[in-house]
Amino acid sequence: MITAGIFTELKSFFPEAQILDEGIEANAFGNGGSITVFPNTEEEIASLLKYANETNKTINVIGCGTKRGFGGTEEGADILISMANYKGIVEHVPGDMTLTVKPGSTFKELQDYLQEFNQRIALDPFLPAQATIGGIIAVNESGPKRLGYGSARDAVIGLRIVYPDGKVIRSGGKVVKNVAGYDMNKLYIGAMGTLGVISEISLKLRPITKDESLLLIKFTDTSLEKAKAFAVQLLDTVVEPVALELMNPSLSEKLLNERVFTLAIGFEDVESSVKYQEEFVRKIQPPGTKLDILQKQAARSFWNDFYGNVPNGAVPIDGNGIEATLKIGTVNMDVIEVLKKCESLQDSHNLLIEAHGGLGHGLSQVVLRGAEEDVLSAISLLREKAALHSGYVVVRHLPLASRKKVDAWGEKPAYQFLLEGIKAKVDPNRVLNPGRFVGGI
Repeated sequence: MITAGIFTELKSFFPEAQILDEGIEANAFGNGGSITVFPNTEEEIASLLKYANETNKTINVIGCGTKRGFGGTEEGADILISMANYKGIVEHVPGDMTLTVKPGSTFKELQDYLQEFNQRIALDPFLPAQATIGGIIAVNESGPKRLGYGSARDAVIGLRIVYPDGKVIRSGGKVVKNVAGYDMNKLYIGAMGTLGVISEISLKLRPITKDESLLLIKFTDTSLEKAKAFAVQLLDTVVEPVALELMNPSLSEKLLNERVFTLAIGFEDVESSVKYQEEFVRKIQPPGTKLDILQKQAARSFWNDFYGNVPNGAVPIDGNGIEATLKIGTVNMDVIEVLKKCESLQDSHNLLIEAHGGLGHGLSQVVLRGAEEDVLSAISLLREKAALHSGYVVVRHLPLASRKKVDAWGEKPAYQFLLEGIKAKVDPNRVLNPGRFVGGI
């Protein structure tokens, strides 16, 4: 337990940093801290981690808090490091199309800055106005446009990491063509902050596309055989959508006011290419379906609504049941089976389930809202369904009390011993984000 004496000690160590002796207000998602420190420099982060490592204190790390419901079964650590003040552009080289930033910058802030240079970060995270780039990298987040963009691992070219003993290491570099040695970036991207605190991120950029559109094919046939056949046909052509996302009726109703399965096909390119691909889809559109085409601004408006329609760990629970977000990985066309299972659970468990999945990359996201016992039962049944298709389920958002009743990561993988070995080497005292990664690491 943190004492007043330790608070005084921290204040003497970090006179320039803001420190709250009661931490950020505890909430139902946990992953907080008894004392919250807002570092302003990498040196302060390093000194704080070294202090915690030497005095047997645990540390959690937070950006804006959108992912507080992801992993971990403790209300809080001894110290919470908030990156709220540790933000901004370190270096931008427009000619090389690279950007180096501090992790507390929100995704929207970075995209707004880059727009002046006709550049962007090719990622599509959820809650972009609040999600920090550090949090996005720490969980390796991606959205429906993963099909065309890739994941966070594909955008990062270099990192600076502060180890629990206070040492600062660099992986990768600041140039795109940096291929010497092992790609150590991938060790930290998606590690949930359990190996070190990200203090700097170098990203490769892309130009803002000249044109984009969104095609919405609506299927009244719930068997989805037409949808599967169409997706297989489309993926076997020269057409290159950035998104090929199937939405269940509940999500379609919320975003489009029509309760049908909807296939969202996103195109981004020069205008002539986008128009050609639109016309190509028109020609192979399955019979008995409805096709709507949203042009540039309308398409962007749809995606803005889409990325905001998820539970947010920074928002207090309203008390009417609970919300859960699941990431389900399967072979790409088995997404259809996952969405079918969601429909049956919605009827049998009195839940609102809004689900979508990529028919090109095989990742589904499922949001469940309802009574706790129904949500937890549905998670168990979806895990059974995913296992039948050699897939997995990760719980990416759930209140702390509910997370204690269900393992966020599922069964330990066969390679768990490797993860344990890396953790033991880098963080032997288990200082950082205790229990938030696979197998309780």
